[in-house]
Formats: sequence, structure tokens, C-alpha cells
Amino acid sequence: MPTPFPGMDPYLEHPELWPSVHFGLISAIWMDLAPRLSPRYVVSVEERTYIAAINPESFVGRADVVVAGDRRPVPAPAGGNGGVMVREPLAVYVPAPDVVTERYLEVRSVQHGHVVTVIEVLSPSNKRPGSEGYREYQAKREAVLSTRTSLVEIDLLRGGQRPPIHGDVPDSDYRILVVRGWERPKALLYPFNLQDPIPAIPIPLERGDQEPLLDLNTLLHRLYDQAVYNLRVDYRQPPVPPLDEDDATWAAELVREKMETRETTEGK
Repeated sequence: MPTPFPGMDPYLEHPELWPSVHFGLISAIWMDLAPRLSPRYVVSVEERTYIAAINPESFVGRADVVVAGDRRPVPAPAGGNGGVMVREPLAVYVPAPDVVTERYLEVRSVQHGHVVTVIEVLSPSNKRPGSEGYREYQAKREAVLSTRTSLVEIDLLRGGQRPPIHGDVPDSDYRILVVRGWERPKALLYPFNLQDPIPAIPIPLERGDQEPLLDLNTLLHRLYDQAVYNLRVDYRQPPVPPLDEDDATWAAELVREKMETRETTEGK
């Protein structure tokens, strides 16, 4: 069953699902662009790895509270501890290092070998101020923007703090930033909302070369079908993070209509 949403499916933003969605979308963009940019350019998947403390709130299923045992005093064994009462220990969680790997794409010139364009699909850690992922991404972003390299920044997450841009920026659920290296500080912003399809965007190459359009909407919906996300998403529950009241009402009605259509089709 295809996603019931016309563009981004907010249920795919769930912390349990997003890592696989991110990996699949990076791979889909790679497979879409690589043959179209050949033989002048090559597209490669790169990665950055860093050590971060686990934030329990970022991982559904990892507890962020103390798990308390029985607090009643337990008598010490006879003849030991001089009669001191021993309490049952509490199970607690301590900060633990987590190895985080984030993947992104680079478009390189075959002739010169240099990076022409960096394509980033943001993750929750990239938008969480104070986290190692936020610092790592900001440093990488600033480094790219200080060169002639172009940047495509895809933000399909409603939560967190967006990377800074200047100008008359509308409030939107999602956005894509396209920065052509030779046009900086000018850039193109594609804001869109839950009820909109994801816009197709140009991928900057070397100046003067024709820019291919990346149809993210089709790629994401194809990924949804191929990865069979309909078996992993429970549309009876609200998405995480939650929607505002108007979008929640719209989404519930949309899902209901799609489910009814599916049941009618399958019943024929």
C-alpha cells in the first residue's frame, strides 16, 4: 500500500524509523543521480562518524527514567554487617558513548577530481543544539559554505532547530536549501508543508552545466513501497513528533479515506 500522504509522510519521522528512511533516501538519491551525471561526474556516499552520549529521548525504547526495584529494607544475612539493614539496589542508566555514523553524498568532477556539490539529508541530531551531531554538522556546513562547493540541504524533519539562513524565511514544516557555489551568499529555498508534495529541486554542478532535477517526492514514495513501510507504520496512532491541530485533523481524515479505499479495492 502506498503512503496516504501526497508528500512527506510524517510517520516516517518517528525516531525508530528515521535511521532506515535516511539510509534508504541517501541510497535512492545516489542511484538516481549517478547514471544521469555520468561520465562528467561521479556520485559517492561519504560518511562522518563521531562519538556521542546516548540521549534517551532520542531513542524510543531506551528508558530515560530510573527503574526502581523494591525499596523495602532487606535484612542482612545472619552474622554479617553487624545487623545493618541492606536495601535492594536500584537499576539506573549512566551516560554511554554511542558511535553515530551519518551519510551524505558528494558529486565530484571526473576531470578535476574536486567536490562540486555536497548533498545532505538532515537527521534529528543535526538539529539538536548542544549535541555532538549538531556541532559536527554546523562545522561541516560552515566549511562547505566557505568554499566554492555547492550545497543541497534537505530537511524532512519538523522537529529540532533548523540550520541558520538569512532573509525573509517563511515558517514551514519542511524545507530544502540549494546553494550554488558561484552565487553565494544568494541561495534558493524551497519551503513546503505537510499537505504539499515535495518539490523537485535542481542539483548544482559546475557553472554552465545543465542541472538535473531531483524528484524527491517520487524517490521517497518509491522507497516507502520498496521498504514496505506500511507494515511498520501504525496510522491508528498519532505521528512522532505530533502534528498541530489542523494538520492532525487533515491527516486523520486522509488516512481514513485511504484505508476505506483500500478495503473497498481489496473486497472486490
